[in-house]
Order: sequence, then C-alpha cells, then structure tokens
Amino acid sequence: MMKAVHFGAGNIGRGFIGALLVDAGYEVTFVDVNEKIIDALNERNEYKVTVAGERKETETVTNVRGINSKTNEKEAIDAIAEADIVTTAVGPTVLPYIAKTIAQGLKQRTASKPVNMIACENAIRATSQLKKDVLSHLSEEETTALLKDAGFADAAVDRIVPNVQSDDILHVTVEPFFEWVVEKPALKGDAVQLGKAVLVEDLAPYIERKLFTVNTGHAVAAYVGYRKGKKTIKEALADDYIKHRVRGALNETKAMLVEEYQFDAEAHEDYIDKILLRFQNPHLEDLVERVGRGPIRKLGPADRLVKPAKYLAEKGLHPESLAETIFDALHFYAEGDPESEELRALVDEKGYVDAFCEISKLEKDHPLVEIVAKE
Repeated sequence: MMKAVHFGAGNIGRGFIGALLVDAGYEVTFVDVNEKIIDALNERNEYKVTVAGERKETETVTNVRGINSKTNEKEAIDAIAEADIVTTAVGPTVLPYIAKTIAQGLKQRTASKPVNMIACENAIRATSQLKKDVLSHLSEEETTALLKDAGFADAAVDRIVPNVQSDDILHVTVEPFFEWVVEKPALKGDAVQLGKAVLVEDLAPYIERKLFTVNTGHAVAAYVGYRKGKKTIKEALADDYIKHRVRGALNETKAMLVEEYQFDAEAHEDYIDKILLRFQNPHLEDLVERVGRGPIRKLGPADRLVKPAKYLAEKGLHPESLAETIFDALHFYAEGDPESEELRALVDEKGYVDAFCEISKLEKDHPLVEIVAKE
C-alpha cells in the first residue's frame, strides 16, 4: 500500500486531505503535537467524517495512525523516509517549524523512488514556501540530489470544515463541496495517485479565484459579522446588510479576476452564487471567531482583502466594500488568538491607519490607504 505522511491532525487534516488520501489508496500517518488526538488515532486506526448536506452521511476513514512529533520526532523522520507523498494542513505560519523534520526525513531516503510534497494551506503557493524552508536545511549537494526524485507541487484547497462539537475527539463534520487542485508539472513520477484531486498545468488562476472569492467572502462575513455581534457565519448571512456587503466585495474581486485571468464573467457570477449558498448551509455552524482568526495574516499585502483592493485602487476604482471590511478587520479580536492580541496592541499604539500601513506594507499616500482612512 502507498504511504502518505500528513502534518496536521486537526479537523481539516482529518476531514479533508487525510480522508481524500485514504480514498486514493494511501495508508496515512498523521503527524501532530496534540497528544490526545494522536493517541486516539493509534488506538482505533480509524475515525468518522460526517458530510453535512440535505442528507447527512457518515463515512469511516481507515488505514490511519498518528505520530507525536513533539515526543517522537525520530519516528516522524523515519515515516517521511518511507513515504510516497507528504502533505500539510497546519497553517502557513507553521510551515517553517516542520521544514527541518521534513528535510531530515528526505535526507534519510535510500530508495530512488519519487516523493511529492504538497502544502494544503489557505495561502498562495504555500508549497513553494515549504520548499524554500526545507531546502534551507540542506547543503547544495544534498539539494541537487534530493530534487531528482522529490517534487514540490503547489495546490489550491477548498472545503469548509467547521469546528462542530462532538463527544468523539476524532469525529469531523464537513460540507459536501470540496476542491483540491494540484499543479501537475511540479509532481515527480509518472503515476502519482491523488484520487479526486484535479491536476492542472497552471495553478495561478485557481489559487486566486478561490482565495479572492471563497476566502474573501468568508472574511467579509466574519469581520462584518463580528462588529454586528453575530456568532456564526450562517447568522451573519441571514442579515441583509451583511449579505449585501459580502456580495459587494465579491463583485469587486470579480472585476480583478475577470480582467487578470479572462474568467467568463457569467460563469464567475455563477461561482459566486454557489459560494454564497455554501456559506449559508443550514447544516453547518461555523463560528465568526474561528473564521476571523489570524487577522494580521489576512490583512497581508498578498492576501484576501488587501491584494484585490490594492489592485482596484491603483486603477482609480473605489473598492468600497473591501475597504470597509479592512476597517472592520482592524477591530477584530478572538480570545486565545495571538494575532488578535498583536493587532489590538498595534492599533492601540499606532492607530488604525498606521497599523494598517504596517501590516499591508503600503505607504500612507497609497490610494487604498486613503480610502481606508476615510472609513
């Protein structure tokens, strides 16, 4: 049986990527520091995933085990040395911390067989960043040898996996829709098995379509919903004002996507409609605070709000809904979220405009900063 090592045994790791890898014929080893989850995986070697649609369906994911990388890094390194594929769903900021372990595992490989790395993160070209981090732990000679058989393929991932409470620590609830798009030319090997993943020649349009529609829309619902006192995304989108704001922002990002990638305007409008229906799935309860976490990353220069707003502002347009959402995001706070703490301290010290300039890397005279300042 083919072997996969997946970093991140959280809900997205188990409910999305791990489940798809098992479905594609892999034995999946989850690597994480959550002792309770890892112990449960090793006790059962299976877990349940519920697909929350009109008819709830629950499937059992088998052929899984876990490694606690905090207490048993050597076992994780050994697993990588034997793997056919290594994937991640840990959050983009965590990738540098797991890169050394991955590098050590790749160095330990003796068989000349292909291995592919795919970072399944909500970030643009996360695998390229992981590759850079991994190679920083290798010599030039080791890098040359490694890249003969090791592929680093960027991917775009899309599935809503809310934090639904359950008595079972391993049980995950997911939405029916999912999309895993992988850039084919970067894969090594003639017969890479990725099951229901879609392989494409150029990933860029898919990355940005997803980031600036799904992630932007989710962020608008979360940040406007937070300021309006809403607890869940479903509750937020039941509010006509918030729904109007989300639609407005997605019309703005649509203008950028259609111009940049020549997406068909009508087809993209249908895509927006589908996304809004997904957000309003009555069977999912996704918390506003969960979706809004990490506001500094989400206000970054290449991320879901600032990049499209900057693009439009520089063309003399007025991305009103995106600018309003940027201001809403500067107010966001979720207890226990380090970025919320950092953002609050930065705003207290510098004020909203200067804090935004520091996070977005924009000068104060940039047209987008001027639009946000008016808020």
